Amino acid sequence: MKLLQCPLPCHLEDENQSNSHGLRSGYSSSSSSSSLTSQRSLQSLPSLSLSQQLDQKTNTIHYQCISTLKGHTSYVFSLVLNGKYLYSGSSNDEIRVWPRELTNHHQNLAENNSNIVATTNGAVKSLVALGDKLFSAHQDHKIRVWKIDSNNESHNKRYQCIATLPTMNDRFLRLLSAKNYIEVRRNKSCTWVHHVDTVSALALSSDGSLLYSASWDRTFKVWRTSDFKCLESVANAHDDAINALVVSKDGYVYTGSADKTIKVWKKHQGERKHSLVETLQKHKSAVNALALSNDGSVLYSGACDRSIVVWERESGDSGNMVVVGALRGHSKAILCLAVVSDLLFSGSADKTIRIWKRSGVDKNYTCLAVLEGHMKPVKCLTAVADPNSSSCSGTSYLVYSGSLDCDIKIDIHDLIKNFCTRSCSGSEAERETASVAIGAKQRGRSWLDRITEELRLAQNMVTG
Repeated sequence: MKLLQCPLPCHLEDENQSNSHGLRSGYSSSSSSSSLTSQRSLQSLPSLSLSQQLDQKTNTIHYQCISTLKGHTSYVFSLVLNGKYLYSGSSNDEIRVWPRELTNHHQNLAENNSNIVATTNGAVKSLVALGDKLFSAHQDHKIRVWKIDSNNESHNKRYQCIATLPTMNDRFLRLLSAKNYIEVRRNKSCTWVHHVDTVSALALSSDGSLLYSASWDRTFKVWRTSDFKCLESVANAHDDAINALVVSKDGYVYTGSADKTIKVWKKHQGERKHSLVETLQKHKSAVNALALSNDGSVLYSGACDRSIVVWERESGDSGNMVVVGALRGHSKAILCLAVVSDLLFSGSADKTIRIWKRSGVDKNYTCLAVLEGHMKPVKCLTAVADPNSSSCSGTSYLVYSGSLDCDIKIDIHDLIKNFCTRSCSGSEAERETASVAIGAKQRGRSWLDRITEELRLAQNMVTG
């Protein structure tokens, strides 16, 4: 993977109107850049001004690709971090586990397939982890729950499927009443606890008590994680497939759909069901990805129109989301988003990952870098701050990305604080270019050295 310098502001100029036709998955391999809108109706968010760059500390990025994880033989659709492990789901129904701290020693695990957690009956579209449980969403309309037995070193017994949602008990209880049936197509019906199309996204409530699932059947459902009971199903939540779902700490549920809209839902005090709060409409094509800032005040949405729209919650009683602009730069559909601290990571069908920084009281955005390396679209990503990084020298971030090239890449990025001393000469575009340091990063090797001592223990836990 290599790092490209990113000129600011990032935007596209002469593009045609979107022609998504309600894409379900949000990406088609036959899509060309000319068929996607650049969202010219929204302003491009400004980068840091020159005076801001000269008057405050700025950041330099040091970058290194730690490893490329090989083992999957088909598209990598989903990733989730859980403690010392990374879990990945693929289009050939596999879930694999990768020790996070074995980035240079993983190949023997993949070669003998000892890191396969399970082979299921449907492509793994989404993964979320909660303590010793792993939830997986599948193309066969099911959600599966896996128990992680950290005390058992036998790989075959370490992961056990303890439930498939809806559970047998849940289904049986609904069979007894005619009011629990819904018509899914002509002359065919099922109980409302069932998804009847691909389960595309999962999310957990902030306290972990609720699991939310979204589907291409245009519904989202709420499950209790203690007993896996389906508590609620919101039917016809959208006019087309739901591709993305996020939940804020204060209970707002955001759903993004191929119908080009984002809907905001809330279960108010004293109510049993979620109700529609507002509908956000700015994208010109299918919405594929959503991400929230840590405090839930900023929502990012990525779509086939190649734009990342930024929404902010208004202060006051209304609390409505208002659009403040769009981040542009990707040349094809946005497929995935992740937020860590004040950084936004975006993955695209253009095979790149972009890193955006939200800075200052004016809430400006800077495109720090463009990462290349994947040979096909970047379908999923997750990121985390490196707990071993030094706060005095800056923060390191680990970025995990999965692609349709079947690979998972792990990158480490250092944001090192320094005073900007460059000259004010040069063109405006040059002055607004993000400060990016390209080259070998010496810190990468020392980071790998620190985890050598844990190699044997983690390897034994996975391989048995």
